[in-house]
Amino acid sequence: MPAARESLLDAAYTALVRRAWSAVRMVDVAAVAGVSRQTLYNEFGSKEGLARALVRREADAYLAGVDRALAAHADARERLVATAEWTASAARSNVLVRAMLTGCWSERLPSPTLSAVPSSSAVPAQRRADGPLPSPSDFVALVRDRAVATLSGSKADTSELVRSCELVVRIALSCVSAPPGEGGVTDLVKAALTPSHRLGVQRATSS
Repeated sequence: MPAARESLLDAAYTALVRRAWSAVRMVDVAAVAGVSRQTLYNEFGSKEGLARALVRREADAYLAGVDRALAAHADARERLVATAEWTASAARSNVLVRAMLTGCWSERLPSPTLSAVPSSSAVPAQRRADGPLPSPSDFVALVRDRAVATLSGSKADTSELVRSCELVVRIALSCVSAPPGEGGVTDLVKAALTPSHRLGVQRATSS
């Protein structure tokens, strides 16, 4: 029941924004979503399963936003800037994205283990949610590798591009933990992409 599942996840996220996860009740999530409590348990198995599914969905949405940012411009440097901007804005607007990117899970949030948990669910989406969840280091690698794949073209030697992309990701994450002042993440990324770094991106995207 994909539609019911999404409605339940939406209801769970709304409840989380309003109160601590420990105070969120499964019966209330089901009621807000307009489905039975049995449907909720059929989809997620437990409150822990619901938490893992919610974290998995927000992680996927963040990474989809990374893909959109990387496709938003023709210029490689602007693509990296857009990726950093998206990372900072997503973390500001979504408490779970911020927690996932920083590894800082407050008492108000669920705190699912990042390793996989035993799953007997018949729901494919839940079996995936019960698998490993990304750590901050995983996100660095995932975003870096997406950027490299998008920008490298047919270039065989991407070592300089890899360094540039990882630098941008780490700058963005530092801005999540310690928001910058005027100019924000945009100016920091542009300043960090020195001529040598920019050349690395240009070489990788030309030919």
